[in-house]
Formats: sequence, C-alpha cells, structure tokens
Amino acid sequence: MDRIAKLASQKAVVIFSKSSCCMCHAIKRLFYEQGVSPAIYELDEDVRGKEMERALMRLGCNPTVPAVFIGGRFVGSANSIMTLHLNGSLKNLLKNAGALWL
Repeated sequence: MDRIAKLASQKAVVIFSKSSCCMCHAIKRLFYEQGVSPAIYELDEDVRGKEMERALMRLGCNPTVPAVFIGGRFVGSANSIMTLHLNGSLKNLLKNAGALWL
C-alpha cells in the first residue's frame, strides 16, 4: 500500500496498468491525446506487480487496472475516467494537478 501511495504521488498523473489490457491502452491514449504525459506502471511487467495489484484491490479498485491517480489521489478506473472526460470535469482535475498548462 505504501508503495502505491509513493508511486501515485510522484507525478501529476499516474496510471497502474497491464500491457495486455485493452481498456488500459484506451485510457493511456486518452491522456496522451489531452497532452498529458502520465507515469505508467505496468503491473504485469513489474516484479512486485502482484503485490501492487492486491494493494489496489484494498483501495477499492475493481477491476484493479487501469487505476488512475491524479494529484496523488485515486480517481478511478476506466468508467470513472471516461465519465469525467465526457462531462468535462477531467480537464479541470488535470489543470488543478498541474498536468495541463492550458
């Protein structure tokens, strides 16, 4: 859990992902298209990935990936991020976290 918190606070946007997950790919692409360069941690490529996945589950991430943190705070997974994007709230969260300058 401490590792997740530490990694999540190191950059304005942090995504915990799996390289084989299509929804993870879609969410990463959404952020890149917004002009955001998130820190991405591929759990299936990390030696401590299973441990981090269990910690994400304890935080309430279900499914565990993609898990998106903005400004060090857990925002949600694909559904939550797409909802924020479609209702226009995502840009404000990104600006407030310092991930967007415009």
